[in-house]
Amino acid sequence: MKIFSTIQDLANCVGQEVATSPWLTITQEQVNQFAQATGDHQWIHIDVEKAKAGPFGATIAHGFLTLSLIPQFSQSAMQIEQVRMGVNYGLNKVRFMSPVPVGSRLRGHFKLLSATPLEGNGTQFAWEVTIEREGVSKPSCVAESLARYYA
Repeated sequence: MKIFSTIQDLANCVGQEVATSPWLTITQEQVNQFAQATGDHQWIHIDVEKAKAGPFGATIAHGFLTLSLIPQFSQSAMQIEQVRMGVNYGLNKVRFMSPVPVGSRLRGHFKLLSATPLEGNGTQFAWEVTIEREGVSKPSCVAESLARYYA
């Protein structure tokens, strides 16, 4: 885990790949819970038997499930010690580039694109987040994620 003392210490890393999260295994239970929470019960996600004969040979994680792992990947990859609060501000770009079969291991790579000062002693960070699937050269997801941190 990368640890930064202050928001400014992190802001000094613009243009760099700042951190990579540990691997996380995607389980069928996670996929089922996500389907239940979102109402997306498409068979490629939840019907294990039918999915074996489908285009991916197994059930796959929802793209939005993969995307929703960004906060978990971020929190396990880096920490700012002198921060009062952080908030998700949104996304500029998202692409789901390859499927995530259940049982896959994923991790997030965080490249800092910009750091913009905000009123109220805050900074908005724009991140290029690349979600990698172990053993696969094409990313599962690439997103530009915006987060705001306040000291």
